[in-house]
Amino acid sequence: MSTVPTAAPPDTSALSGRSLWLLRSAGFVSNFDRFCITPMLVLIAVRLGVSMATAVLTASVYFLCYGLTQPLWGLASDRLGRVRVMRLSLMAGALASLLSTLAPGITVLIAARALAGACYAACVPASLSYVGDVVPAEVRQRPLSDLMTAISLGTALGTVVAGVLANYAGWRTVFLLPGLIAGYLAWALRRLAEPEREPAGSLLAPFRVVLGSRWMWYLMAVAVVEGAVLLGFLTYLAPALEARGVPTALAGATSALYGAGAMGFAQVVKRLVGRWSPAVLILVGGAQAAAAYAVAAASRSLPALAVTALLLGASWSFMHTTLQSWATVLVPTARATSVAMFGVSLYGGSALASGMTAAAAAGHQYGRLFLIAALLTVPLTLAAVLGRARYR
Repeated sequence: MSTVPTAAPPDTSALSGRSLWLLRSAGFVSNFDRFCITPMLVLIAVRLGVSMATAVLTASVYFLCYGLTQPLWGLASDRLGRVRVMRLSLMAGALASLLSTLAPGITVLIAARALAGACYAACVPASLSYVGDVVPAEVRQRPLSDLMTAISLGTALGTVVAGVLANYAGWRTVFLLPGLIAGYLAWALRRLAEPEREPAGSLLAPFRVVLGSRWMWYLMAVAVVEGAVLLGFLTYLAPALEARGVPTALAGATSALYGAGAMGFAQVVKRLVGRWSPAVLILVGGAQAAAAYAVAAASRSLPALAVTALLLGASWSFMHTTLQSWATVLVPTARATSVAMFGVSLYGGSALASGMTAAAAAGHQYGRLFLIAALLTVPLTLAAVLGRARYR
């Protein structure tokens, strides 16, 4: 079978070195930029003189654009190459971060965050597809767990650094950091070789192949609910603490335990791959998410939400990385597009959840919101476990 000519096809051993570091860095900056907004929502609302519901739009439009543009980036990745797409998106993301820093008011800030979400959306699916291209399916979840560890580190540092910097240097400073990192990575990635891949065919051929898979439709439906549970409702951990008088920096640090939990349990999951079935890994992750939101629904104290953040991070490692790995094997001939469609479903669900619950958050009804999240976890886990167990 013919392949698209590339410079020098990478191999698994190369991936464990500088190549993996660059891929992890791209995932890191994407998540740093995405999660740095959450601990600053209250502060931005105060500084710009807008309601909390309006401030939440800066997060909602980011998630929405992040999700909606993933199919376009996936299509571009299958046609132009993983590395080329990552470099292009990082350069554009750096400019969007600068615009966020300089935004004079909430309207420009919302537009800038929408643009940033659309730009940084390419990094994670392109890096995941790169791993899918060069690592055998039976061991793929291990390097994917490494990527998810870096992504979780971006989540953790994004929330911690944002909380501290917003308090002491102003919220505008926070947006400058991912922009600088993205600019550097766009330059550094020039040395990363493109992996071999099958010809993309006609422009819309990858979409036809992906959308022709009934299992892909099933996984996308699961991803919508997962995005609402593990990302959408997660947005309210820091605001729930701030509503009780907890300082922004401390609220951000508490939310960052989500990333710490994901990083720690990613190492556990790597050891369990091959020993536990994917369905069992998903079941454990679902139980962790249900327990997390049950704790948050019962109490919004600092210790309770710290436990919630840790458990949600664990759930991300067990459930999400398993579903993500599944997405890389469903349609190997259009891998980037299938990963992107998984992403659009995931982040679409996140944006849908945060958008539909913004009014309740403005009324500080966080206990009710966390209870809804706990209840949603039950059908999510059942559907994910049954689907993954039946797929062969």
